[in-house]
Amino acid sequence: MTRLRRAGRWLLRLAALALALLLALQLWYLGWVALWRWQDPAETAFMERERARLQARDERAQLRHRWQPYEHISVHLKRAVVAAEDARFLEHEGVDWEALQRAFETNLKRGRPARGGSTISQQLAKNLFLSSERSYVRKAQELAITWMIEALWDKRRILEVYLNVVEWGEGVFGAEAAARHYFGLGARELGPEAAARLASFLPSPKRYGRLRSSPYLDARTAAILRYMPGTQVP
Repeated sequence: MTRLRRAGRWLLRLAALALALLLALQLWYLGWVALWRWQDPAETAFMERERARLQARDERAQLRHRWQPYEHISVHLKRAVVAAEDARFLEHEGVDWEALQRAFETNLKRGRPARGGSTISQQLAKNLFLSSERSYVRKAQELAITWMIEALWDKRRILEVYLNVVEWGEGVFGAEAAARHYFGLGARELGPEAAARLASFLPSPKRYGRLRSSPYLDARTAAILRYMPGTQVP
């Protein structure tokens, strides 16, 4: 019995330590989310990994990225991205539970986590802090960070940061770099067609950014254009 009590005490201590470390990690995330409510993030975890990957092939490689404030980004791009990625962006509080349920059911059928069902807020949480690993543990952490973002930022700030850090091609991050890379324009100069085309790349930006045009991309761009006029943005 003495050994059992000792083992039980050790297990309790380990559990308490694990809980304390988990809480410390959440406070670390919360601190950065609070800071970035006012200060623009210079780089995300995803951008850091992408730079390392590119520099492993060419040590001189650099990312293309330049921050633009919300008012300097075309309203057409804002509408196109919301229409393409998260039509209920202004309605939900970070998680679209209907989309998440559909994704969960799809993953159960496949026997592995493949489809995400992520909102813009969830994608931003992942890009800022997490890996691209697909697992339920990572998804749980993504949800926790998403709630922090939604609690501390308004929708305008969420969309502003997302548009400035999302990947749009090989080493291309943010609306300004994407607009200049693909169209030779600034982000504020994008018209509806160019904006819809950029939004059509987002499910797989490296692949579609290389293609730029295909029957699928053309159809997706046309669909985004149809939805854009009725899409509300902050």
